[in-house]
Amino acid sequence: MSKHCDCCGRGPATGNAVSHSNRHTRRRWLINLRNVKLDVGGGESRKFKVCTKCLRSGKVKRAA
Repeated sequence: MSKHCDCCGRGPATGNAVSHSNRHTRRRWLINLRNVKLDVGGGESRKFKVCTKCLRSGKVKRAA
């Protein structure tokens, strides 16, 4: 399963999890994806994986 937004292309961020003893282990921050039906034009709608950042900002138009 792809963890990328179909609208903006944003994906998981990587970095270190730092414990209290300052040990560093690799980790990933996954984005909040939602499966939504979007209008693609001509009265047609399709399902896309879109992050909640794009949904809140109004970058995409949901199907009615």
